[in-house]
Amino acid sequence: MTTTKRDRVPRRPLAEFIRDETTGGIVLAVATVAALVWANAAPGSYDDLWSTTLGPSSPLHLDLSLHAWVNDALMAVFFFVVGLEIKRELVVGELTSARDAAMPAIAAVGGMAVPALIYLAFNTGGAGREGWGIPIATDIAFVLGALSLLGSRAPSGLRLFLLAVAIIDDIGAIIVIAVFYSDGIDFAALAGGAGIVVVVVAMRRLHIARPIVFVIPAIVLWFLLHESGVHATIAGVALGLLTPARPIGDRQVLDDLEHRLHPISALVIVPLFALANAGVTLSADALRDAAGSTIAWGVVLGLVVGKTAGITGAALLARRLRVGSLPDDVETRHLIGGAALAGIGFTVALFVADLTFGGTESLAVAKIAILVASIVAGTLGAVVLSSSGRGEKSGRSPV
Repeated sequence: MTTTKRDRVPRRPLAEFIRDETTGGIVLAVATVAALVWANAAPGSYDDLWSTTLGPSSPLHLDLSLHAWVNDALMAVFFFVVGLEIKRELVVGELTSARDAAMPAIAAVGGMAVPALIYLAFNTGGAGREGWGIPIATDIAFVLGALSLLGSRAPSGLRLFLLAVAIIDDIGAIIVIAVFYSDGIDFAALAGGAGIVVVVVAMRRLHIARPIVFVIPAIVLWFLLHESGVHATIAGVALGLLTPARPIGDRQVLDDLEHRLHPISALVIVPLFALANAGVTLSADALRDAAGSTIAWGVVLGLVVGKTAGITGAALLARRLRVGSLPDDVETRHLIGGAALAGIGFTVALFVADLTFGGTESLAVAKIAILVASIVAGTLGAVVLSSSGRGEKSGRSPV
């Protein structure tokens, strides 16, 4: 991955993306604290609100809890924005060529595989074995927020490198959710969803560029995937990847959608998700249960140790084998600090935890572990980067 590649990335959209994610990280932190305070000060009202049922029961089977509407419907918008950013990077960004994508791709694979293996080392054969997907993803909002606070101690190349790594492990997390965390498949509904995708592709071929026209197909696709057993948020990813990254006529469709939706996703949807999911009772008994749980130890060590070792080890191996290179201003100490920050897995980790352990006592244990791991990983990364001295001034804009 070379630093000159950044000149090919549309500068304003990427700058907006990083700014929104950084601000979103702050709002996300506030929402998390609010959820914890609320759940511990008034657990009855917290649980009652999010278990409130909304929607028609027949014939659409959409009588879902408010918690489910946030996780299944609003998070589909979050994953749509993720899909847009993946499409951008694959077509005009950091992941366009195999050579430039090699280093972040290898680092991301290491950063997913090692945490999963550490988790399974604690839980193979146990009741918590299905939670191996919890520690695989990085919360880029928190990571960019932390890098922003560190200022020049985190070189600009590290921001772009970690952004590329996070995008690739988002792809990995999406695949894991679709393949391993879907219920029994209703193939008729799934076939209907495939038909909607064909319709969307045909609309693209006809050069239809007005996003409003795609709203009804998007809603129908979400509903059919919800009925099929494949997690409904995958509808968002699919539509994001189908969005044209290059202009149709004089309309920049992807830029338009990302400009409008990314602030909503980063500043409203993800904090609302945290408010609905991060609330967990931190009683002495709950903390004692977590301390003695292999699920908790697998999550904490997977995120803190696994992410640091996996990303650092894979990146150094790729550099040694000359199959990829780090940005010019990123040294080994910066890589270690950034890899540690990548252990902040918060949003997607909570999402997978709910898919795995929803409705069981293990969910509270997993949530506590994710909170602890994210705090430890963030602190560790900040300490490593702060102790490494001020980043070298490259004279280039970070975006």
